Amino acid sequence: MTSEQKKWLVMHVIAIIFALKMVSFGVNGDPQVPCYFIFGDSLVDNGNNNGIASLARANYLPYGIDFPSGPTGRFSNGRTVVDTVAELLGFDDYIPPYANVRGEAILGGVNYASAAAGIRDETGQQLGARISFGGQVNNYKNTVSQVVDILGDEDSAANYLRQCIYSVGLGSNDYLNNYFMPNYYQTSRQFTPEQYASVLIQQYSQLVRELYNYGARKLVLNGIGQIGCSPNALAQNSPDGTTCVAKINSANQIFNNQLRSLVDTFNRELTDAKFIYINNYGIFQSLISSPQSYGFTVTNAGCCGVGKNNGQITCLPGQTPCQDRDAHLFWDAFHPTEAANVIVGRRSYNAQSASDAYPMDINRLAQL
Repeated sequence: MTSEQKKWLVMHVIAIIFALKMVSFGVNGDPQVPCYFIFGDSLVDNGNNNGIASLARANYLPYGIDFPSGPTGRFSNGRTVVDTVAELLGFDDYIPPYANVRGEAILGGVNYASAAAGIRDETGQQLGARISFGGQVNNYKNTVSQVVDILGDEDSAANYLRQCIYSVGLGSNDYLNNYFMPNYYQTSRQFTPEQYASVLIQQYSQLVRELYNYGARKLVLNGIGQIGCSPNALAQNSPDGTTCVAKINSANQIFNNQLRSLVDTFNRELTDAKFIYINNYGIFQSLISSPQSYGFTVTNAGCCGVGKNNGQITCLPGQTPCQDRDAHLFWDAFHPTEAANVIVGRRSYNAQSASDAYPMDINRLAQL
């Protein structure tokens, strides 16, 4: 073989290797943002509750039955909303849980979410240990100190973190596992729904400002979905098992309206940051109002669980779930199926309706 032929062969092999790398990492190359930080509850928890003394855990089958690596702690048969958003942002892998991530892996982002967690510290305490919003913010502060160590100084860390997307999705449990659980909690006797929403928003605002003080500049504030339409709410409080529970949804809407107003306040006061609101309530309303157009045929029952419409509790270990999972809006008594999560994630990233995201969607936020 001549030297020219050898040279051509080497270049050809290099080209093939490069092409294979491009395929494995996706056509778009690097993700839209360098990192994605997630704060939330069981809707987006991906393993932080696995190692703590909590009844709110999902690290067993049938949870994860449709997820590539099986049960991880995700409260779904497969992907969550933030998994879908991570894909759309261009990340090669899903964002790891705080409980497991170590070293330079934190530079891609961390998921701090904890099942049963709320804005209020006492929320969900009847289920055992959980990491409240305040605890998650403290864990993020610990991550920031590690980012400073890795990048060398605070200025470098600040410049890096300001490019990242921050997703906050809490509040559901402050109603589900607090306000509407009068046998365990006093809040419904202490506050009207309007007062309670204001108390929640005040604490929420303080914690989000802490995230801002520790580098967050692109923040996604997620509204609460229609808790009153979950199989659990329908089984316990719906007169016919299909009509959503108005008093719960009404309270959720009060919170959401105040959260949307908070986005305006933050954008007015913190001008070097950008905040957006995701209208999960409205997105879910469209899924419930016209389920067939999204491929759903069952909207009032979980795919697995116990009791009426599988709506009393979550899936039992080893329980056999329904076969037509993509036809179900809900996976268990409280949580959506992967099919529903993917739709919500896509509409959060690229707003399908003008009301899905305010004042812009995640895709546009990432481009700022």
